[in-house]
Amino acid sequence: MYSIGDLARRTGLSVRTIRFYSDAGVLPPTDRSPANHRRYDLAAITRLDLIRTLRELGLDLVTIRRVLADDITMSEAAAFHADALDVQIQVLRVRRAVLRLVAKRDSTTKEMELMHRLVQLSEAERHRLIHDFIDSTFGAVDANPDLVELLRSTMPNLPDEPTAEQVEAWIELAELVQDDDFKASIRRMAAHQAAERAEGDRTGLHHELTTYVRDRVTTALTDGIAPASPPAAEIVDDLVAHYARTFGTADSPQYREKLLTRLEVANDPRVERYWHLISTINGWATAPSLAPVFDWFTQALQQHRAQ
Repeated sequence: MYSIGDLARRTGLSVRTIRFYSDAGVLPPTDRSPANHRRYDLAAITRLDLIRTLRELGLDLVTIRRVLADDITMSEAAAFHADALDVQIQVLRVRRAVLRLVAKRDSTTKEMELMHRLVQLSEAERHRLIHDFIDSTFGAVDANPDLVELLRSTMPNLPDEPTAEQVEAWIELAELVQDDDFKASIRRMAAHQAAERAEGDRTGLHHELTTYVRDRVTTALTDGIAPASPPAAEIVDDLVAHYARTFGTADSPQYREKLLTRLEVANDPRVERYWHLISTINGWATAPSLAPVFDWFTQALQQHRAQ
């Protein structure tokens, strides 16, 4: 028979720890000495080794007690604990991502608390935040329904095990859709779309038109053609004519002014950033930036307003 001190020397555990396990009921004494001191046999030493191993693996005393009492099997206990660790790992990854972002931004305590709250939102709460943004910017105007439907159908879906980049993208997106200046910019775009629709423009998102502009201007950028140069005027003529055909009208100085207004109102780089963040959060490939393309087109049209 061994005393608690003997067990401590044999196992390397402290007397205090062994006494705690004994008091918790997971290591009951085998017998008592005449002086009522606890005594343990070899089976107790084996039991203590198992308790130490299970504790090092992170199992709580309640689960260990159930394993030792044969209420659950070791396999069941391991599976339960592995599932619990998955949840803890997910939480720790998110916390790490927030802390790294705080360190990178040199954030204040208030900003850190806000970021922490944002990553704790449920999927439904994240989607509600985006729907509120759409309602506040497009809800009161007759904007392009295809665009509104696209926005509502493309929600940020943060995965169960997000990367630091995805967590950072979600925090930035949540901040963006709550930014008053960005919402005002989107409302101006929505109002402009509504005015165009009132004039008879009921067309869709014009993917083919965007592709045509991208290809034409990318070539100009590659060739080093400046927006104010004579060669740029020929490209502007071609692009304006393409726009006019798409919208069922003709090229004219008045139409060029109208198109220029359309480009200037829509030329907010934060719109493209919005879609980039959605793609990052959802794990999608991000499309190449069109900002340089439409910056060049806008500048070129400013320089070549006349036909």
